[in-house]
Amino acid sequence: MNLCQSHPPWQTIPTVALTQIFDYLEPEDRRSAASVCYAWRQCLFQKRYFRNFRFQIDVARDDQLTFFHRSMAHLVRKLVIVFDFHNAFQIQKMRRLLYKVARCENIQALRFQTHNVGLAAVGNMNSDHFVAIEQCFVEPLKLFLNRKSKPCHLLDLGAIEALTYYGQDLLRSCGKPQELEQLTLASLKYDPSHYPILSLDITLLQKCANLQVLSLDYDTLTDDLLHTIQVLPLRKFIIVVHGLDSEEQASVSEYAWANFARHFTNIDLVLTLVYAYEAIELLQTRVLRRHMPVTHVRLLFCEFMNSEALDWMSLNNKDTLRSIYYMDSAYKHNNRLDYARHNFLRQDPFVMMAWRCMHLEEIVVHGYLMDPHNLVGIARLRGRKLKRLEVSMIDWSMAPLNAYKEEICSLLGQQWAPIRIDKLPPSLSYGPVDYEVRDQFVYEMLRQDLG
Repeated sequence: MNLCQSHPPWQTIPTVALTQIFDYLEPEDRRSAASVCYAWRQCLFQKRYFRNFRFQIDVARDDQLTFFHRSMAHLVRKLVIVFDFHNAFQIQKMRRLLYKVARCENIQALRFQTHNVGLAAVGNMNSDHFVAIEQCFVEPLKLFLNRKSKPCHLLDLGAIEALTYYGQDLLRSCGKPQELEQLTLASLKYDPSHYPILSLDITLLQKCANLQVLSLDYDTLTDDLLHTIQVLPLRKFIIVVHGLDSEEQASVSEYAWANFARHFTNIDLVLTLVYAYEAIELLQTRVLRRHMPVTHVRLLFCEFMNSEALDWMSLNNKDTLRSIYYMDSAYKHNNRLDYARHNFLRQDPFVMMAWRCMHLEEIVVHGYLMDPHNLVGIARLRGRKLKRLEVSMIDWSMAPLNAYKEEICSLLGQQWAPIRIDKLPPSLSYGPVDYEVRDQFVYEMLRQDLG
């Protein structure tokens, strides 16, 4: 037998026939088939196979950039760009890449992902910094947003503080704001105690008639803004709190939140405090409101356990609260909940949440020493309705682990054990944490809540 005849010339199959074969395959099988030969690989790169494709490009990898320019630029619909905002060479690459993106009308969703919050504190940035940001990011983004034939559906600025201050300019440049479905303008602050406040024309949001997911910094909120966005079909609203300006910033009123809650009866309202060292102590007096329909609370690296605020939420947000995360680094916060500061509290605030908040499904606490008796109490009160109970620091001096673990597993109806300290992310462990590592962890938390 001729050896050449034992290997059929697969590459000679007509493209029309090969496309019909590919149509029957699942995406994963189609990608595997494309590795057979060059002809089959070329057949893969058709828009019909990338209608909902999400492509993540790392600007540091030149080979990936080249592949994107040659093969994927005119196929991708959702693009995630990973880059280092401190690296001048990558920033220059971003400029060329974003202009390419602006010309690719098939790309209708754009996310940024970086490992740091900015070049410097915004208040310390000189004119050269602003020129670089405008030339490399803002100008090409305006071109991208100004398209009308296939407008942008999703814009995520990656929580980069310096970019979010251009939020109003970017909204103004939208060719079809009514097509925008997701907009993230919340940021991570370089200095959470000192930063300028974003100026936002609320009528620009009003034009985003199809907006379903919105994230904003708390400083942007006003009664008028809450009233204006009631015309939008929001299903998720994320509010990020950093600092509180006692002189300039007026708190949103109970009346405004009451109207908001009456209009949005099924919204996911996520309240996140990030490095909010002052705001955490004033949470129940300056930020929370009785009619605020908060469903998810994230208290991240605020370096203070406000038991009073937790108790306040369990009383006033009991009909809406579904999830709470309280996270700090273990090496700084390894003591029990400080009840001495709040003598009126006779019970653990998390136990009271488990009792009062009938929709509570998730409790995550890291960086604070928990009493095992209280964990059993939480499990008894919530039972199998509690989908997640995650803690890492427990005082086992009163009884061995197994005495509590088995009961908690039985009550929750699932396997349960505390997270071992050595299994925690570096940002939550006992060792000193680099700021960029912690920022990346916070960024992932914000991204998780966006869904």
